[in-house]
Amino acid sequence: MTGTRVEALEAAKDVDGAVLLPPTSFVAAPGTCVVLRGPNGAGKTTLLRLVAGLAAPSSGSVTLDGEIADERDPSTRDAVAALVGPPATYRDLTLRDHLTLVDATWGRDAGSCEERVHEALDRWGVAHLDERFPHELSSGQAHLFHLALTWFRPARLLVLDEPEQRLDDSRRALLARLVRERCAAGTTVVMACHDPEVTAAAADTVVDLPDAT
Repeated sequence: MTGTRVEALEAAKDVDGAVLLPPTSFVAAPGTCVVLRGPNGAGKTTLLRLVAGLAAPSSGSVTLDGEIADERDPSTRDAVAALVGPPATYRDLTLRDHLTLVDATWGRDAGSCEERVHEALDRWGVAHLDERFPHELSSGQAHLFHLALTWFRPARLLVLDEPEQRLDDSRRALLARLVRERCAAGTTVVMACHDPEVTAAAADTVVDLPDAT
């Protein structure tokens, strides 16, 4: 699968005069990982939301393969899997049910669904929790489930906001390895990260954002 080319050109965001993101530019080529770094308040999450098409810049632009990033556009929804804040989940569906729903939504082979779902949960160490509901998970378990859910969705672009949070050292190493695997398979990854070891292991390019305040 060919990844998505992401280009931010002097993209900025302000709300009622408050600067959430100063003009910022970067390019993420297909199959590469760009890590956004910066202090709290620098606008990393805001920039990720622009890249995922969850918000529009006040000025400048963010494009995916030359098209404006906009979650209302089917091409953006087709390209992007984003973990920017907790994803929407259903209280009455188990972890297995959630991934099965994603599998069916994207038209995968029903006969091999169970195997794919198990592998996806096992990759992040939560296969033994497959019959639990999301509200029965601890904070750390929920984060691993959210990562599994995001990874499971077919996408040419992964947008991740500090995915290393609440992970121990071994799981942070796993995260870096899985990011590199996705890039090797052609996926583009844009993520905010505070961990220098994850950044060193995962990033092709690092973009440092100054404090927006």
